[in-house]
Amino acid sequence: MAAVLNSGFRVLCFVVFVAFQLSCHRGSSEPVGDKQALLAFLSKTPHSGRLKWNASAPACSWVGVECDANRSFVFALRLPAVGLMGDIPAGTLGRLSQLRVLSLRSNRLTGSLPSDFSNLVHLRSLYLQDNRFSGDFPASLAESTRLIRLDLSSNNFTGAIPSTVNNFTNLTRLYVQNNGFNGKLPAINLPELSDLDFSNNRLNGQIPSTLSKFPASAFAGNIDLCGGPLPPCNQNSSSPTPSPSPQPKNTPPHKKSKKLSTAAIVGIVIGSVIGFLLLLLILFLCLSKKTGQAPNTAKPPTTANAAPAKPPAAEAGTSSSKDDVTGASAGGERNKLVFFPSGGYSFDLEDLLRASAEVLGKGSVGTSYKAVLEEGTTVVVKRLKDVTVNRKEFEDQMEVLGKLKNENVLPLRAFYYSRDEKLLVFDYMPAGSLSALLHGSRGSCRTPLDWDSRMRIAIGAARGLAYLHVSGEVVHGNIKASNILLKQDNHDACVSDYGLNPLFSASAPGNHRVAGYRAPEVLETRKATYKSDVYSFGVLILELLTGKAPNQASLGEEGIDLPRWVQSVVREEWTAEVFDVELMRFHNVEEEMVQLLQIGMACVATVPNQRPEMANVVRMIEEIHRSETDDGIRQSSDDPSKGSDDRSKGSSPHGITP
Repeated sequence: MAAVLNSGFRVLCFVVFVAFQLSCHRGSSEPVGDKQALLAFLSKTPHSGRLKWNASAPACSWVGVECDANRSFVFALRLPAVGLMGDIPAGTLGRLSQLRVLSLRSNRLTGSLPSDFSNLVHLRSLYLQDNRFSGDFPASLAESTRLIRLDLSSNNFTGAIPSTVNNFTNLTRLYVQNNGFNGKLPAINLPELSDLDFSNNRLNGQIPSTLSKFPASAFAGNIDLCGGPLPPCNQNSSSPTPSPSPQPKNTPPHKKSKKLSTAAIVGIVIGSVIGFLLLLLILFLCLSKKTGQAPNTAKPPTTANAAPAKPPAAEAGTSSSKDDVTGASAGGERNKLVFFPSGGYSFDLEDLLRASAEVLGKGSVGTSYKAVLEEGTTVVVKRLKDVTVNRKEFEDQMEVLGKLKNENVLPLRAFYYSRDEKLLVFDYMPAGSLSALLHGSRGSCRTPLDWDSRMRIAIGAARGLAYLHVSGEVVHGNIKASNILLKQDNHDACVSDYGLNPLFSASAPGNHRVAGYRAPEVLETRKATYKSDVYSFGVLILELLTGKAPNQASLGEEGIDLPRWVQSVVREEWTAEVFDVELMRFHNVEEEMVQLLQIGMACVATVPNQRPEMANVVRMIEEIHRSETDDGIRQSSDDPSKGSDDRSKGSSPHGITP
């Protein structure tokens, strides 16, 4: 009996083990077929090398690839402006049968779409604009009846627009402008269609009544189109001219001329009325622009739900007509988003305005937004406030900042200037800021910022600031923990929000949120200098060492600022009490902490000329870091008995002169 029970127990264990293995295998699975299709596409499509997929890594982790929650199929493929060239190979993307979103915009793709695109029956959004595709309207899309957005604009497509477009019963936006489509427009009657653009093609004939509700701008640039929102058609323009029939001999000749005269008079009257209405419209737009009340003034959305209404987020990506987004009176300022070279981005102001956005923070110079564009690109948009300089002065300063290239300086990618809006575009740093990492969510669940990470941040920030001073000849003017951004995983630091002070009035009152970082002389003169930057960086060092934010470092309620508090503690020889309690978990770092504290105290000297240059600050911090590296890796301990003696009065082995 015991043998039978033992055998049964073994069988049960084996079954449980197999079930567990299968469960684990399913949990770590990935869409193998879709991965092979993507690798085939990349291997057969020439590209500039900017797209690098590691075949040994999961496909769902690749840039531009998004899978469903179970990682069972590729849900979205977004590859805008990655240098793709040539035809799309058959048997590659057409194998992604569960694909919902496909964005290949702003590449150099040619030819027609492969016939196996007919397999993409679940496709919702297709963005192919700004390529070199040619041939007829893609017949392979006929099976993609679930399409919601279709953008074929700015390509070389030709031929007629087929009536089969009506099969896309869910279509809300259709863009085919800037192609070579010709022939008559079909009577497109789609209940959900809210925006379309047929402009700048070779279409002719009368606009169907089903499309007459759309604005004239949607049909502009087709010289042979008429009717609807455009001027009415000539009687002979919409249909072939009939053969002339012989007139009865007794018909007086003057009747024919009389009919022609009547038609001419009617045409003149209609033309005059249209001209008068156009004149009134132009006058209205000019007056609106002059009074600063033009509709739809360009501005970024301020909340995540400020983007246009759209289907579920997994199918993200919207478009809208240019006039709707920028305002018909925007005039010459429309789409003036100026990019700097080597930015790697390919979008315009309209894409930026359509992006979903969330507020990252409000600072002394403006508000920062995280903007997610239709194809998945994420950038940070800073909306400046109270800019006092004119356009030329603004652009000159942007040109200076746009030339700065250093791994510890967050690059400025683009800017926008109008009378009402001044926007700056930067890379998005998902690891966040030093302020959030150092002060956010302190408690039992927090992962402390260790000593090596703090040193790495100090070195990176110092190098970035030194580069601004020496190579860029730029005063930062706003050094603080929230303007030190961190790279993913390695905690390398980048300085941001630099060189913006010249854009604002020097007489503007100081902001209480940054007063704790400001040098004493700046609070009086309102003018930032290289030396005032050094002072602010010194406060930043003290913040790293103490774990306390400026103006919040007082042990009581007196509101003593951070440098004064550190000086008072050091003066009474309570040196160990200065340091963040989270740093006390790490052994053999006391000497380096004291050395960095000495550098920070030198930087916050009251007299500007007594502060070191940033290049010397970098050298001194690097020497500390170099000695750390030679000593080996630091170990942490939660044993309260270790290091407890160092927290008693006068216990520090190193004296510090305040």
